Amino acid sequence: MHKKRVAVFRKEHFNAAHRLHNPAWSEEENQRIFGKCNNPHYHGHNYELIVQVTGEVNPETGYVVDMKVLSDLIKTHVIDKFDHKNLNLDTEEFKTLNPSAEHIAIVIYDSLRSQLDSPLELKIRLYETERNFVEYPV
Repeated sequence: MHKKRVAVFRKEHFNAAHRLHNPAWSEEENQRIFGKCNNPHYHGHNYELIVQVTGEVNPETGYVVDMKVLSDLIKTHVIDKFDHKNLNLDTEEFKTLNPSAEHIAIVIYDSLRSQLDSPLELKIRLYETERNFVEYPV
């Protein structure tokens, strides 16, 4: 019998400031590569996060994953850590990691992946702006 897999999605928002900067480069090189995103006084985004969990429907609950549990995991491992923070200064995750949208998505994935049952698949879609977003993994 064919297994019935379903994808469920949870959308969240967080606001955070960051600066894209590579300390190994000169100020000129950072400015050339990152432009306005290299502002030494930082800049902010209203991030939209979509967490996708895919798996088989549990015949006893009818759920792929309990959405309340997923919501609580996202709150604890993402929102509480990053919302209204300066990612460069206020978080351990980005002390030495440039907080690009790509890196933020990977950090969120790694944080949530360890909290979900292994048969479940996880995908992160992170909108930095209405027009710019990343997905991990692909």
